Amino acid sequence: MHRYSFPHTPVAHPEAIIGAGKYRFSVLTDGLLRYEWAEDYQFEDRASVLAINRRFPVPEFRIKETRDNLQVLTSRFHLTYDKREFSPNGLSAVIKGSYGPHVSVWRYGIPTSNLGGTTRTLDEADGRVSLDQGVISRQGFATLDDSTSMLFDDRQWVTPRLPGNRVDGYLFAYGHDYQQAIQTFYLLSGPQPLLPRWALGNWWSRFYPYTADEYLSLMDRFRENEIPLSVAVLDMDWHLVQDERIKKAGVTGWTGYTWNKELFPNPKAFLAELHDRGLHISLNDHPADGVQSYEDLYEEMAIALHHDASMGDPISFDITNQAFLDAFFDVLHRRIEKDGLDLWWVDWQQGSHSRIPGIDPLWVLNHYHFLDSALNNKRPLTFSRYAGPGSHRYPIGFSGDTVVSWDSLRFQPEFTATASNIGFGWWSHDIGGHFHGEKNDEMLIRWVQYGAFSPILRLHSSNNIFSIKEPWNLDSQYEQIMTDYLRLRHRLLPYLYAMNVRAAIQGLPLIQPMYWGYPESEESYNVPNQYLFGTDLIVVPITTPQDHRSRRSQVLAWLPPGRHVDIFTGMVYDGDRHIWLNRRLKDYPVFAAEGAIIPFDAASALTNDCADSSKIELLVVVGADGNFELVEDDGKGQCTDKIAFRRTRIYFNQEAGELHIGPTSGGTILSRVRQWSVRFLGYASLEMIQVYVGDKERMVNGQCMNNGLLVDLGSHSEGAHIVVKLRGHPALMTNRPGPQIIEFLRDAQIGLDLKDGIRKIVERSVSILLQIGDLHALGLDSVLLNPILEFLLADSRIVLTKDN
Repeated sequence: MHRYSFPHTPVAHPEAIIGAGKYRFSVLTDGLLRYEWAEDYQFEDRASVLAINRRFPVPEFRIKETRDNLQVLTSRFHLTYDKREFSPNGLSAVIKGSYGPHVSVWRYGIPTSNLGGTTRTLDEADGRVSLDQGVISRQGFATLDDSTSMLFDDRQWVTPRLPGNRVDGYLFAYGHDYQQAIQTFYLLSGPQPLLPRWALGNWWSRFYPYTADEYLSLMDRFRENEIPLSVAVLDMDWHLVQDERIKKAGVTGWTGYTWNKELFPNPKAFLAELHDRGLHISLNDHPADGVQSYEDLYEEMAIALHHDASMGDPISFDITNQAFLDAFFDVLHRRIEKDGLDLWWVDWQQGSHSRIPGIDPLWVLNHYHFLDSALNNKRPLTFSRYAGPGSHRYPIGFSGDTVVSWDSLRFQPEFTATASNIGFGWWSHDIGGHFHGEKNDEMLIRWVQYGAFSPILRLHSSNNIFSIKEPWNLDSQYEQIMTDYLRLRHRLLPYLYAMNVRAAIQGLPLIQPMYWGYPESEESYNVPNQYLFGTDLIVVPITTPQDHRSRRSQVLAWLPPGRHVDIFTGMVYDGDRHIWLNRRLKDYPVFAAEGAIIPFDAASALTNDCADSSKIELLVVVGADGNFELVEDDGKGQCTDKIAFRRTRIYFNQEAGELHIGPTSGGTILSRVRQWSVRFLGYASLEMIQVYVGDKERMVNGQCMNNGLLVDLGSHSEGAHIVVKLRGHPALMTNRPGPQIIEFLRDAQIGLDLKDGIRKIVERSVSILLQIGDLHALGLDSVLLNPILEFLLADSRIVLTKDN
């Protein structure tokens, strides 16, 4: 049966199991241990929502045992157990490695420090909320308690745990190898699935009673303004909400499955119009109130469930009833899906309890929604709330209705990055915030900029008539910036989709906290809002308003060792230090290190359908060897090991100064032609560029841009191997702070004499230390001093002359 079938291997290999009497240990990997206690000697071999796979290859381990003592030793931990009921004194493990001033020891039942995970919802959040635990910590170990979670029986239907005194837990002992810990968590709990490409574009959503004509006109306005969208979301007003029949029934109107024909007189035609515009469609579903007698599908549901409809009694929502679940999908949802729906937005807000203790309705909705969405060989997808560890199998996550405030924005980057510590990589936030708060166009811009570099960019807001997210309803400067970043999101699709494939196959989420990449650097733990974005980018979100004098926003960044280039300005920064970054409203701090390769969609006009682009611009940072694999597919297939991916390897050889592109392999290779261009970030040269395609050579001129050298390679078949040759050992250019400081001073709202005094100081051919001393002598505060210091100190290779 399609919606009850999912891959799982819950029984551990017999040779990995150690146990006698009331205890049992399963050595799943050298760093993952399952520990169980059962007063009734009955241990659990069924899959849980957390752990669906326990059948791993047996790792190397040793056992040392006496009558009242058991020791288990692997390359990562040394477990000691007194063979009694689990206690802090009797069950412990020494984690091998150095993770602090003293030995790192886990003791059962003792709370541990943890780098955090995520939480069920951000509803009503106005800033920071507490987070549940993840599977990593600076101590080198973390645990997950799976003692009370929902199980699946041999028919793959949900069932509660056995009653009684029992423990079912997992010890992750991976030290500071955080990526490996998460990859092992995915082995235990199942991988993140591959998202369809269209899910990575811009989503439009608003809690607002649009008519069909209004909504289509809105979508057309986006298209006329050349702002691409990929998903059109209709909140609850698509169905009956204020109808007299609802009032008579005495229900809230939040749940509904009957189209509001006053707003949408011909739903099927309306959805077809959206599809014709290249959009995918999502409808909101609050299922908790069940099915009322006024619903179009009430009679059919009653027949399917043998429900007596003679008195018009409502059909209660009961997710623990398998017959109800079948009718929920096959009657209620399928009829609407046949009209043209692509994705349900499951908006469950009614808690974790059901008719059967231990069965969480949200878990059941998410699990079977995801399986049901794979019908007709569609790539499965859900859009719902987080239910707990293991929820990463059911992307995309809806984080909830946040307050429109700087505090909300300030917390979301940290919240999203930290969620990767529990493997949850696809959060979708209400970009711009949902309700309350204040209208602040600057805050909206910073939120959209963050959204462009977040897992999912979904504009959403309440039905307050003053809640505005349409760019053309903003003042012109804000309109242009917001438009630029919404376009940028779609230009990032080649990079985003490759990272989507990496997340599904390699088990590495798109967004990672800085300490994943630099676990031994104390500084990486002190910049919680900063994060790694895929393989090649570092994002430093701006979450505070700009100063009215400097007309810049400030954010403290930590750049890891190496040299880094701001992808927007081309400015070069030395790493291994903190630095205050200062940005105009149109600029956002995103860095690429030496050797980075980032593909962009270079189409002149971006479309809603998110199709593979025939024009690619590569951002390349010289200074180190680099690799990137552009990955595409036809959007069909569900299992990553069966999808026919097209792969184009791109690599840069620093010593030779050569960039190699292609050929494309895999998938169905047609005689497709692709136009390539390369932007060498932070690099400038007047040399002629050699381009080789096969045995043919030609010389091209590069175009010096404000952020690097742009080289047009022309159009070539996918089977071509293209080589772009610079001079050997190319180096990033040296910054010229003079013009940048003058530009800053022109913008600054300060005294003219003060501006001129600063200019004279920075134009003096003296050491930077002397210049800094003179700037301090002017009495500048940090708001004015930090932007100047950023330009002066970003690149230590600066040699000061009047020319720079």
